[in-house]
Amino acid sequence: MRLVPLLLLLLASTLPASANDLLEPVLHIAKGGSGHPQVALTLDACGGATDLRIIDTLIDNEIPATLFLTRKWMLANPDVVRTLVAYPQLFELEDHGAEHVPAVLGSETVYGIKPAGTLEAIAAEIKGGADALVASAAPAPHWYRDATAEYSPAALPLISSMGLGVAGFSLNADYGASVFAPKAQSQMISAHDGDVIIAHMNQPKRPSGQGIAAGILALKAKGFRFVRLEDVQTIGADGRS
Repeated sequence: MRLVPLLLLLLASTLPASANDLLEPVLHIAKGGSGHPQVALTLDACGGATDLRIIDTLIDNEIPATLFLTRKWMLANPDVVRTLVAYPQLFELEDHGAEHVPAVLGSETVYGIKPAGTLEAIAAEIKGGADALVASAAPAPHWYRDATAEYSPAALPLISSMGLGVAGFSLNADYGASVFAPKAQSQMISAHDGDVIIAHMNQPKRPSGQGIAAGILALKAKGFRFVRLEDVQTIGADGRS
């Protein structure tokens, strides 16, 4: 019987959220082992433009990455989307939502961003992003990451029920593209075997992108292998794969 879980979700959707209630899921990938360290680079395209310093580095050096795209970013960057779709061996394209809205209940903003507010709005945000990916000729997504990467607890089973994994991370490389290049590069270089790295690919005028691009090459020079989420076993914060 699904009545009780449904009632619990509906009840949760009426409860207010506070910053103390939110979850920031952690995600790792399987370690490559001694001599073969590996990381998963995940890049968010929230809105705005494209940081070609990062994308060109990935293409020129044939480095794979998992890219989380919003519908609004895709609509603003159609030529880049076509380029990304043309490199399926490098880029796994995943769901970052329709309008870059946190999967958070209630009305309290998260890092200044208005939340979805209800489970129905969260579902619409997820579906809008997924539909935009499919419309661009990308495969249907398997992962979802919301705006801010923080979630109301009730959002997590909803996302799972829509057939998507919640794309957490273990290493924040650019803190929302807010740091200078040396800090972003040092964060990248600090990666360990099995890390899932989060950074941003939509802020070409900010210095952090230069550091991310340099950090990618520095990790490669250190012998790290880059993998996509779809190509490797993932491990959540609770230790389950």
